[in-house]
Amino acid sequence: MSVSNDLSIGIDFGTSNTVVAVADSHGNVEALTFDHGGEKLKVYVTALCFWDERHGNGLRTQVEGGPWAIEQFLEGLDPHRFIQSFKTFAASATFQETRIFRDRYRFEDLLSSFLRTLVRHGGSQLNWGVPNVVIGRPVQFAGYNPDEDLAMQRYRAAFGALGADHARYVYEPVGAAFFYARQLNRDSTVLVADFGGGTSDFSVMRFSRKSGVLRAEPLGHSGIGIAGDAFDYRIVDQVVSPRLGKGGSYRSMGKTLSIPNHYYANFARWNQLAMMKSSGDLKELRELAKVALEPEPLEKFIDIIEYDLGFALYRAVSSAKVALSSQEETEFRFKGESVDIKALIKRADFEDWIAEDVRRIAATVDEALVKSRVPSTEIDKVFLTGGTSFVPAIRNLFVERFGEEKLTSADQFESIAYGLALIGQTEDPERWAV
Repeated sequence: MSVSNDLSIGIDFGTSNTVVAVADSHGNVEALTFDHGGEKLKVYVTALCFWDERHGNGLRTQVEGGPWAIEQFLEGLDPHRFIQSFKTFAASATFQETRIFRDRYRFEDLLSSFLRTLVRHGGSQLNWGVPNVVIGRPVQFAGYNPDEDLAMQRYRAAFGALGADHARYVYEPVGAAFFYARQLNRDSTVLVADFGGGTSDFSVMRFSRKSGVLRAEPLGHSGIGIAGDAFDYRIVDQVVSPRLGKGGSYRSMGKTLSIPNHYYANFARWNQLAMMKSSGDLKELRELAKVALEPEPLEKFIDIIEYDLGFALYRAVSSAKVALSSQEETEFRFKGESVDIKALIKRADFEDWIAEDVRRIAATVDEALVKSRVPSTEIDKVFLTGGTSFVPAIRNLFVERFGEEKLTSADQFESIAYGLALIGQTEDPERWAV
């Protein structure tokens, strides 16, 4: 697809993965591809790796994103900082900045750095100058007490710095709905459930065709900051953290005290784990290890942070979660430096750990129905997108409410970006902006 002004761009900036799609006025839509090691990738991992390189007599900070960030991190030839799931900080007023080597980075600095790597590797396929750039956003941002206005201010600053200050922002499940609606052959009321890494978002949409033109009416939206990363958190909290000193004790001024739990709360959240090395947590843990009644588990905890084993841990946890979607039990295995953890995880136990999360997600689905004034019996189709939709406890939630025959799904990564690009081709894309 050639670059011209009749094109529109859709950007699904996700917690775990980012996808960019380009649509033309004929309804053709394609994902931006990235050539990494001879492999054509449509998904750009939402990750950053910063490292120092010597230039002359000084050091210069370099940055890579996507699969190149992972590649640089795994090579580990230079001092580096690897950051993932940073979208989770977007609406956090408590996150002001993080120090990376000699510089301080605000959220918008991290995002614009990430986008620049995406543009660099996307090449001429990506043209911010087209009139219609449509960027996805969650219905509700992740985090405790998320500040939506702050998040959007940060989004606009980051995308604006790259020339997309004219972009429109649209709810991510609305983008997924537009993608799905192309296959509808009759008027339908559709519930779209979009499960990302940091948020789960729901939209009820009514689609109809008149004279061959697809018309869409948004009826109601809801969202919650619970999704795939929250399920990962439960695995880390139940399986990994107890083997790294959680629940242990230390001696101070003649008293036996419990090791503070907040270290493990941060450790089990991918966005926070990426920051523990520079936040002061690592230094405090080293001091605790000196006075711990059982120092060895804490020393293993310190190794994970000090040797940047978070990404390897993320992969191990994610693999276990995926396996439990098709198996009744799986062996969790994580090994690195002094750490060697092996544990059998049963799906029944995993479902107990996430039961409260699933309950809150179910309540958020109900909220979307209430806001739309559409009872569950009048939903014609339920479109599920995102990796977490394959978790049996989540899928069963929708089967019980709507029936198996109403459920459908599509590519778990690309549907939102495709739909956002298609919105850019509608007669009035501004109508969908929020």
